[in-house]
Amino acid sequence: MKIRIEWTYKVPKSREAVFVSEEMAAAEALVIAEDLERTGRVKNLHFSDQFDNSWTVKELKAYLKGIETEPHNITVYFDGGYERTTRTAGLGCAIYYEQNSKAYRLRTNAKLAGLTSNNESEYAALHFCLQELEYLEVHHLPVRFMGDSRIVINGLTNEWPTIEEQLIPWANRIEEKITKLGIQAEYELIPRKENAEADKLATQALHGVMIAATSEVIR
Repeated sequence: MKIRIEWTYKVPKSREAVFVSEEMAAAEALVIAEDLERTGRVKNLHFSDQFDNSWTVKELKAYLKGIETEPHNITVYFDGGYERTTRTAGLGCAIYYEQNSKAYRLRTNAKLAGLTSNNESEYAALHFCLQELEYLEVHHLPVRFMGDSRIVINGLTNEWPTIEEQLIPWANRIEEKITKLGIQAEYELIPRKENAEADKLATQALHGVMIAATSEVIR
C-alpha cells in the first residue's frame, strides 16, 4: 500500500505550515512519521492512501501488524500469447509480494485452448493471475497489475469501452473475482520490455514448458 504523510508544522511564536509527502511504502511512511513527531513541532499528523482513505498512526501500525504474516505489497505482471493456427493461448503470470519480512516471486503459466484472439489471451492471463492470488489467500488488499496490453489496461480503467463480444465475459469475470477477493486494483500500462518476464512465461506455455515456482527475492 502506498501512503502519503500529511502534517502541520508549527514553529514557536510563528505561523503554521501544512506539508504533504510523496507516496511511499506504508512501513517507510510510519518510520518517517515517528521521526517527525520526535521534533515536537508536528501536529495533526495522519496518512492518506492511494484511494484517499485517511489513517492515524495507531491505525497504520495495526494494519501493518495484521498483514505481516500474509502476502502483501503485491505487484502482478501478466501477459498473454496467442497461436492463431491452433487457437491456443499461453498465459504468463509473475507475482511479487512480501510475507514475514521477506520478499518472494511466484512465476507460473498455463495453456488454454479455444480462444479467438491475442486480446482475449491477455484478458485470460489477467484472470489467471487473479486465480493465483486467490490460491495465495490474498484478500482485501491493494494490488498493482502491470501489463503491456492497452486493450486490457484501458478497458479495465474505463478509458476505453470493451466492445469486442468475446472480451466482455472475461472483463466481467475479472471484475467479479476482484470484488469477491476485496482487492483494490491499480492498473498500469508498461512497455513490453518491462513485461519480459510474463511474456517469456506465456511463450513457454505455448511451447509446452510449464512453470510453477516460488522463490525468495534477496533485497
